[in-house]
Amino acid sequence: MNPAIIHRPSILAIEDDPVLGAFVHDQLDRCGFHVTWCQNGADGLERAQAQPFDVVLMDILLPGMNGLDILVHLRRRHTMPIILMSALGAEADRITGFRHGADDYLPKPFSVDELRVRIEAILRRVELERRFNTVVETAVAPSVDPLTFDEDLCDVSFGRKAAQLTRSEYRLLETLWRTPEEVLSKAFLYQHVLQRGYSQHDRSLDMHVSQIRRKLKAIGYEARQLRTVWGKGYVLTAAPADA
Repeated sequence: MNPAIIHRPSILAIEDDPVLGAFVHDQLDRCGFHVTWCQNGADGLERAQAQPFDVVLMDILLPGMNGLDILVHLRRRHTMPIILMSALGAEADRITGFRHGADDYLPKPFSVDELRVRIEAILRRVELERRFNTVVETAVAPSVDPLTFDEDLCDVSFGRKAAQLTRSEYRLLETLWRTPEEVLSKAFLYQHVLQRGYSQHDRSLDMHVSQIRRKLKAIGYEARQLRTVWGKGYVLTAAPADA
C-alpha cells in the first residue's frame, strides 16, 4: 500500500454530475481514501464547515452555490487544501480560482491516476508542514525585515496583519525564503513545492507567485520582493534602496 494513504485520508468531493461523482467516489475509495460525496454546493459547504477534511475536491459549476463561492466562504476560516476541477479551460477561470485561494486546478477531463497523484502530492506537503508545528520567525535583520512565519497556520504576518496564504503559497514562499538571492528553477519548484513535474503549459506556479506578491503587498511588506528571472525561475531578493 502507498505510504501516503495508509491512514485513509478524508476527501470531500463536491460534484453534481452523478456519473462522474460516483466514479470519482468509487475509484478514490479503491485507492485507499475515505470519500464523502456531495452533489450540490450548499450541502458541500455545510459538510466542509461541519467536519475537517484532508482535501476538498470541488467542481466550479454546481447547483445551489458554485465552487468559487464555496471557496470564498471556506477561506475565511479554513486552511484545508482545495482542488478545483472544471471543464472551464480559460486562463481567467484558473486565475480566479487561485485568487480565491485554491491550492490546485484540475481541468476536465482528467484521469483517476492524475487525480490521485495530485491529492497525494498535497497530502505530502501537509505532512511536511505538520512536522514543523512551531512558530518560526526568520529574518535577516528583524528590526528591518520582521516577516513572521507560522508553520501551524501555514501563513505569514507583517506587524499584526496576516497574509492569508494558502498552503501551496506558504510552502512556495518558505522555500524561496530559505534560499534568499538564489534563483530557483521552475522545474525545481514544481517538484519540491507542487510535487509534480513541470510542463510549459502549466501555469499553476505562476498563479501562486502572483498571489503571494499581491498578498504581501496588501499587508504592507516590501523588504523583500519575489522576482521573475526570465528563462530561469524565481528569486526572493532584497528590495532596492530608495534613490
